[in-house]
Amino acid sequence: MNSDLLFDFSVNKGNKTVYMTREFNADLELVWEAWTTAELLDKWWGPKPFVTKTKVMNFEVGGRRFFAMVSPEGQERWFVQKYTAISPKTNFKTYNTFADADESRELPGSDWDYNFSEQNGKTKVSITIYNESLARMEKMIEMGAIKGCAAQFENLDELLETLSQK
Repeated sequence: MNSDLLFDFSVNKGNKTVYMTREFNADLELVWEAWTTAELLDKWWGPKPFVTKTKVMNFEVGGRRFFAMVSPEGQERWFVQKYTAISPKTNFKTYNTFADADESRELPGSDWDYNFSEQNGKTKVSITIYNESLARMEKMIEMGAIKGCAAQFENLDELLETLSQK
């Protein structure tokens, strides 16, 4: 990882919220595309050696992304992200839940708010995750959210570098 790129991760258990901010060494257009296109998301979302497979994605308000993170042993952990708001190239919001392979959702869920901005050729993505329950937030952290996000953001760094060279 490029050590001069900002990465901040904090947790507020009192309001059941996780905050992440990460800079990427790429322009806003490319970073936005990497976050909103299934084929690109599947190339970086999830820490190695896990891979991600998107079964359904329609990036529009009311649409959803139904995807799994798959372990090297083939175990799948499914998720549903429902898109609740989209402001092109600046913000999108999702309601996320764990799910099973048949898309039956495990409640409670969490609201994710993604904000994108660019300055001097670097794009900053700020994410706020509000969890409906403290137990869900603790489960997310227990599953490795902090290390997992750091690792997947490194995957995204690599992908952005490759895409920038095209």
